[in-house]
Amino acid sequence: MAHKWSDEAWEAARPIYEKILEHPFVKGLADGSLSEQRFHFYLHQDVLYVRSYARRLLSLAARMPQRRQQVDFTTFASDGVAMEEVMHQFFLKGYDPTADEMSPACLLYTSVLDAQMLEATEVAAASVLPCFWVYQRVGEHILRNADLAGNPYRKWVEAYGDDSFAAACRRAVEICDELAEAASPELRRRMTAIFVLCTRMEWLFWDSAWHEEQWKI
Repeated sequence: MAHKWSDEAWEAARPIYEKILEHPFVKGLADGSLSEQRFHFYLHQDVLYVRSYARRLLSLAARMPQRRQQVDFTTFASDGVAMEEVMHQFFLKGYDPTADEMSPACLLYTSVLDAQMLEATEVAAASVLPCFWVYQRVGEHILRNADLAGNPYRKWVEAYGDDSFAAACRRAVEICDELAEAASPELRRRMTAIFVLCTRMEWLFWDSAWHEEQWKI
């Protein structure tokens, strides 16, 4: 029996995911020690990122070969934005980041995703998957291993460790597997390569928040 593409992709990205779990930003989320300033920096950039990400999901919805896949990607976009807005409103308390500028890492990540929209649908779908899968795994990991009593970021952790988010993630993985099943070996290789790159972008996004990254000029 052939291995699922998602199994191959996750194994290829696993070393990066393990580095994400070791990152001080993620550890600070888990034990509640992350500074509010760093968390707010992260959320401000996340607002800008999610706006771009939702547009990419809607673009992909129109390209999906099956009706159910189209509906699912449209739902991912609407539900994802809704969940992020709840997080932003809860933690940012009405702050309006309209005028904020993307950090170098945020601009790089969104630009990488934008570029994939010119690629084959299979590759474009693989590029948006880490934002689902890495967050779900991180939330699940923290819920399983940390005591969240008194943790100021408990609501964030529970949102990404939630069963409904896990179900959406499983469906996103399943769609990528469906696309990969009919793909050539070369196309599957490109799917894996972009999945690994965008997993690296996830690490970079958190690292940028940890250092409160600014433009040097």
